[in-house]
Amino acid sequence: MSENAKWYVAHTYSGYENAVKTAIEKFVANRNLEDMILRIEIPMESVTEVNEAGVMKEVERKVFPGYVLIKMVLTDDTWHLIRNIRGVTGFVGAENKAIPLSEEEVAALGVDKHEIVVMYHVGDTVKITEGPLASFNGTVEEIEPEKNSVRVMVSMFGRETPVELELDQVEVLS
Repeated sequence: MSENAKWYVAHTYSGYENAVKTAIEKFVANRNLEDMILRIEIPMESVTEVNEAGVMKEVERKVFPGYVLIKMVLTDDTWHLIRNIRGVTGFVGAENKAIPLSEEEVAALGVDKHEIVVMYHVGDTVKITEGPLASFNGTVEEIEPEKNSVRVMVSMFGRETPVELELDQVEVLS
């Protein structure tokens, strides 16, 4: 069932996000629903605030106050469980129908991060494994893990051409 899980957004009273997350986690543990409700997230960001005295302080702030993201398999039971938790006003969606977030929306929020271990370095010869240039070889010029990108110089038609790819679209030639 857990492969059918999608991200949904529950609307809460402002300031109740942590209490809602804790309550959902307790319900999941008590009712053995770990395979139905997989993750509960409150997107946070680090912000540097400067007070009147000019003192800088690092603060964690909610990105979307009043909302909790839940990765779950939506059934009548899970919908009612979440909907009836104190502090939850409903799901984001049309009428009483929760609408899941798309993969692009989840990626943009940075909630469902996939860590990619890069096994190559600048100067290594790599093979492109996906996309229109699959099976081409090239040399790694630049790696930017925070942008999930790698620039590879590929020889095409006798010319060196830089190509921007995702980190998992290339592999080291052995």
